[in-house]
Amino acid sequence: MSSAEFIAEDRAPEGARPPSRVRQLAAASIGNAVEWYDWYAYSFLAVYFAEQVFPESAGNSLVPLLSTFAVFAVGFFMRPVGGLLMGAFADRRGRRAALTLTILLMGGGSLLVALTPTYAATGVLGPLVLVLARLVQGLSVGGEFAASTTFLVESAGPGRRGLFSSFQYVSTTVGQLLASGIAALLAALLTEQQMGAWGWRVAFLVGALLSLLGLWIRRGAQETLPQALDSSRTSSPPLEQGGPAGQRATARPGLFEALRRHPRQSLLICGITAGGTIAYYTWTTYLPTYAQVNAGFDKADSLTVGTLSLVFFALLQPLGGMLSDRIGRKPLLLGFSLGFAVLAVPLLHLVTDSFVSLLLVQCTGMVLLTGYTAIAAAVNAEVFPARVRAAGIGFPYSLTVALFGGTAPYVGTWFKEAGHADLFPWYVAALCLVSFLVYLTLPETSRQKLDK
Repeated sequence: MSSAEFIAEDRAPEGARPPSRVRQLAAASIGNAVEWYDWYAYSFLAVYFAEQVFPESAGNSLVPLLSTFAVFAVGFFMRPVGGLLMGAFADRRGRRAALTLTILLMGGGSLLVALTPTYAATGVLGPLVLVLARLVQGLSVGGEFAASTTFLVESAGPGRRGLFSSFQYVSTTVGQLLASGIAALLAALLTEQQMGAWGWRVAFLVGALLSLLGLWIRRGAQETLPQALDSSRTSSPPLEQGGPAGQRATARPGLFEALRRHPRQSLLICGITAGGTIAYYTWTTYLPTYAQVNAGFDKADSLTVGTLSLVFFALLQPLGGMLSDRIGRKPLLLGFSLGFAVLAVPLLHLVTDSFVSLLLVQCTGMVLLTGYTAIAAAVNAEVFPARVRAAGIGFPYSLTVALFGGTAPYVGTWFKEAGHADLFPWYVAALCLVSFLVYLTLPETSRQKLDK
């Protein structure tokens, strides 16, 4: 079956009742949760398989080289590439086809991780398989945001784009919590030796099976890109604009059309994302480690605080989305960025070895962060026209996340090792101030009709 036929098979006839918005929301959200489960499972379980796949003294210089490549190339290269390639695919073939492809890639990558041979058994083949799996997953994660963002916002009803947008981070957080929960459950049920021998593989097999569930749910979704639907109904080549028929069908967008024709909007996405991504990764991923390194906080307690605050964060997202539909996007964005620009330094300095202090600091940051995360998908989607929306969002967003979000733990650790741990909070505050200045220039788009 061709991609066009696959997209068109569930299209409702002309005049039929529109697709269920709840099903559209589920298709994007559940699939996104599965994507992020697979992605985070690697982080939680790497401690169990790292020495098997990348032994410290393998006697082969390729092993540490491949280990470095796996950590950096996948995290900092493949996500922007995935945002560009999968975003362009979503603009050419449709959002539904892209969502199907991203979850297939993530499930395939998870299965590859589960089947990765050890270095002792196959030598350098083990690291190669693991690197390939993470390359595939990095490509998938980079494309998932572009495809699911556009699909979510385009599926929303009038005055509900903010609410639908909020489920991007609800589902991401659910995936993170699910990965953490399954990893903790396996660690509790199995011995350390069993976890190292085969237990870690179970979590990735679960991820591959969950990907099939997400694929099944996404098959029931309906396309939101009219151009993809129009092209699926005819086998003739697309027409150029000019005549009556040409007004309905146009040539598909090129790979770099969004960057070439909309450079200002592309830079705008970078500015919108910079403060949001550094705050997000600092407060949801790095803060427990920051508390351990800088305040001597207990490791187990820091993970408990992180889990509680993530649940709180997920519950906040729909509230933030609905609020933005009522009062607009700019007040939330300005409140988030100014709040972090002013409070990031004092909040991080309040972190001590007290359970309550860390919980309060993390939850306070989550409230401020919601002003960005709950509406990031809507704000980004409202910047670009439908023709290049997915690629327009995907590449600059993923590149900015790679540069500032994914590197947050490394930058924080580097400041600590250099003897300047106090500079990291100022780094976070500075990036949020940059985004604050960008938000001041944004027009209010919450009540504007979304270009389709």
